[in-house]
Amino acid sequence: MNLTDRNFEEEVLKSNIPVLVEFWASWCPPCRIMNQLLDKLESEYNGKIKIGKLNVDLNPVTPKKYRVMGLPTFIVFINGKEVYRDVAAKTESQLRKLINKILEKYNMMS
Repeated sequence: MNLTDRNFEEEVLKSNIPVLVEFWASWCPPCRIMNQLLDKLESEYNGKIKIGKLNVDLNPVTPKKYRVMGLPTFIVFINGKEVYRDVAAKTESQLRKLINKILEKYNMMS
């Protein structure tokens, strides 16, 4: 899912399921590598967790609000609140582990 400053509140903060957001830029090589992987995981986990990407160059308001300093930055939101943050590219197994941990936490909260 492509996120923007305009749809961030609706798609992320008001989401009824957890949302993993990658803050990225086209000039960031590790970010470009993450794109395919995130698309794959988004279709696999469809309906359980939203996975979105926000281009920081095209959407400067949201990264500033969340103090995104390095790329890629991954932030997880549950019920509109930030519950996890990390900076740096991830492997597929690291992302799966993170997503499964988020889903476990979310299921305990709901």
